[in-house]
Amino acid sequence: MAKILLVEDHEEIWDFLSRRLKRRGYDVILAHDGEAGVQQARAGRPDVILLDMNLPVLDGWSAARALKSGTDTQRIPIIALTAHAMSGDRDKAIQAGCDDYHPKPVDFSKLLSQISAALGEAAPAA
Repeated sequence: MAKILLVEDHEEIWDFLSRRLKRRGYDVILAHDGEAGVQQARAGRPDVILLDMNLPVLDGWSAARALKSGTDTQRIPIIALTAHAMSGDRDKAIQAGCDDYHPKPVDFSKLLSQISAALGEAAPAA
């Protein structure tokens, strides 16, 4: 079972996503700020990280840079989750170290496809 670290500070979003991902068979670890997300990634070694970019304590861009600079976490795929959907926001997330980008509101079936791609799997049936 793949392990996903969900770094999200809005309760409605982490509750919704964690429940739906668990129903799909994923093991979900939660962190509610960027610093806790970096610590959880180092301790829990998830297979994929879903990273909100607007986080307290340490923002998502800084967390992504910290994770990609660590030898123990640099190969973990990061999918940016963000309400920033303006021109250039995707590039900003990729430049910070994210491997993929998913604008909010979350399109769950598209997110599942992105997770599967990050894991190197065939896309799941919706």
